[in-house]
This record gives sequence, structure tokens and C-alpha cells, in this order.
Amino acid sequence: MSPRKRRLTKAEAILGPEDASLLDIVDNVLNKGVVLNGDLTIGLAQVDLVYARLSLLLSAADRVLPDEMSDFRQRHRARNGSRRRRSRA
Repeated sequence: MSPRKRRLTKAEAILGPEDASLLDIVDNVLNKGVVLNGDLTIGLAQVDLVYARLSLLLSAADRVLPDEMSDFRQRHRARNGSRRRRSRA
């Protein structure tokens, strides 16, 4: 008889069968991104007073805004140039 293959869990299928450190997990989550959804209901005496649907996107900024760094540098240079002109005047 051949030994049975163990089925991979969902986490093992995503991260791989080898041991993953916390750094590997955080890196994988930030590279791929995660969306968390939740509902919040505040009530009093079984009467719903406030209902909020919450969504949270957790991802690396360079994945969501890939051109932001070059835009940031341009804004930074423009801001520094205007400060220098004002200080000379």
C-alpha cells in the first residue's frame, strides 16, 4: 500500500508547504493585498440605532499607487524651490 498524501490546508496552498516566518506572511499579504469587511450595529433595547459597513484594504502603497513616488519627488522639488525663492526675497 502506498502512503496517503496529506491534503494541503488553504494557508499552506497560499503560502506553500514549507514553514513560513511572520516576515514571509506579512510580505505575502502586503504584496498581494487583503480586504477585510465587517458590519457594526449599535443598538439599545433591541432597536438598531447605528449601522456601519466597514471595509479595510491592507496592501503595500507601491502596489496601490505605483507612480506615487515620482509624483512625490516632483511635488517635493517644487515645494523646496518655492521656499528658496521666498527666503531670498
